[in-house]
Amino acid sequence: MADPLVVDASPLIALTRAGKIQLLSLLGTPIHVPESVRAEVQAHLDEAASILDTVSWLHTVPDAEKLPLVRSWDLGAGESAVLEWAHAHQPAHAIMDDYAARKLAAVLAVRVTGTLGIALLAKRRGVIPSARALVEDLLQAGLYLSEPLIEQALQLVGE
Repeated sequence: MADPLVVDASPLIALTRAGKIQLLSLLGTPIHVPESVRAEVQAHLDEAASILDTVSWLHTVPDAEKLPLVRSWDLGAGESAVLEWAHAHQPAHAIMDDYAARKLAAVLAVRVTGTLGIALLAKRRGVIPSARALVEDLLQAGLYLSEPLIEQALQLVGE
């Protein structure tokens, strides 16, 4: 059985706005969405807000018990909820972009993939012809990635 998957708001919003939400399922399904993440996504009042009700493999779940270690990092509510859910459902796999949250995930031994990682996976599996084009769409959709990170990642898939 595959590790349970849990997603934060950033990948949901960016992939939805770029018209590529289906790429999220490359990691597997179902994908769990903690209630705090759902609230964050729905606050955007755009196409991302409705995606949680239209994609069958996105499952809203209650937030897990709050962990003092996670709360001490002063992350956003969504990032905290994702890490707490993942910790409660080990071995879980978190889909998130926030740098500080990814550092805490390493402390908690939670595996993480970000939106950029999904773009690279899609290219490697031949689902998309160009990771660079997808990254450009994601940037237009509001995802922040530094230029050096983008160039380093694209080199991994020969672009």
